[in-house]
Amino acid sequence: MRIHIHTLGCKVNQFESQAMETMLTDLGHEITPDETNLDAVIINTCAVTGEAARKSRQAVRHFKEQNPGALVAVCGCWSQAEAKDASKLGDIVFGSADRAGLVRALDSALMTKASTVRVDDAFSRRSFELLPAGSPEGRTRALLKIEDGCVNFCSYCIIPYTRGRVRSLELTKCADEAKKLAASGYKEIVLTGIEIASYGADLPEKPTLTDAVEAIANAAPECRIRLGSLEPRVVTEDFCRRLSALSNLCPHFHLSLQSGCDKTLAAMRRKYDTARFLKSVELLRKYFPNCGMTADLITGFPGETEADFDATLKFIEKCAFSSMHVFPYSVREGTAAAKMEEQIPKGEKHRRARAASAVAKRMKNDFLANQVGLTVPVLFEQETAPGVWSGHTGNYCEVRCEGSGLHNAVVNVQITGLSGGALWGNVLL
Repeated sequence: MRIHIHTLGCKVNQFESQAMETMLTDLGHEITPDETNLDAVIINTCAVTGEAARKSRQAVRHFKEQNPGALVAVCGCWSQAEAKDASKLGDIVFGSADRAGLVRALDSALMTKASTVRVDDAFSRRSFELLPAGSPEGRTRALLKIEDGCVNFCSYCIIPYTRGRVRSLELTKCADEAKKLAASGYKEIVLTGIEIASYGADLPEKPTLTDAVEAIANAAPECRIRLGSLEPRVVTEDFCRRLSALSNLCPHFHLSLQSGCDKTLAAMRRKYDTARFLKSVELLRKYFPNCGMTADLITGFPGETEADFDATLKFIEKCAFSSMHVFPYSVREGTAAAKMEEQIPKGEKHRRARAASAVAKRMKNDFLANQVGLTVPVLFEQETAPGVWSGHTGNYCEVRCEGSGLHNAVVNVQITGLSGGALWGNVLL
């Protein structure tokens, strides 16, 4: 049967979609990038913001209209949070758990046409769902989910309610999965989770994220290991000292910032202030010179004044990020922030996002310019034009080179210039 999987949201959703792709392929189904003439479609949804929930609903309606005879399966955080609405649109509705169960239900329904609605209580979950890592398409970079759940309860975020408590993949299984991915030919493993800084808090031995990274890096020494988004407080002297000893760890760190103003951070219920965040930045640069430093930023949070926003702009310049994801605040019903007074007008939120993005673009160009003249290893991923290949450095700069047959190869490149937001260089043979 022809099945399309449409994924919205974070890398955890991407990992889980790839796992469903693998399971469905093993059952003999064809997974297609085509969006029409389908027997079934799976929409893996997101609910992190009000806008994400709107896009999730829109995607379900779009695929129903495009494929009137197809089975429509809906899963993810939106269907977890709004199961009643999802059940009105989908034939098979699951939440943010039991991807294997969804695959079984869909496989059966392709013959019986039976509908299924199975959405659990996220806070009742106690075990980590081990899913197949990697993808039948054989991508150069593999995602490995090592953690699920979050208990930070930031005032703007619905995810603790859609993902539940922290659950972690045991250390030995982390290492086993990494070995399998290396044996499958992947050259880079990206560690992901809902809040990987909390890794191990639920396990009896209380291993830390540092322990997990060491276990994975040692199990797959031929693979580059890249970390997913980090809560700044996990970055300590011990964290940096131990991870800097791993030769295959990518020197790229994505820190969850959200605001550069202490008043706004407190209103967001973040667990750090700008001084602690800056300490993380300084530690990482001490142990990982020329590392890529990326961050998320929300503009126009309720109560954010012009002075607060100016403080944020000054702070991000002080941090000198290599790249940033900037988002205007989006009201998410069911969160504390949605009920706050002093909601910022939409136009002003977007104006601030544009202003912050302009600063971020300048910082990115400055960082890229500082790479010119260096010789660095690049993992090449795809041919973007005839004879032109694109890949990424360890510190997550895009590099383009002329060459042939570079797919999934890690090759030293001399960086010669900067154009179009990417570095250009010559392959050194």
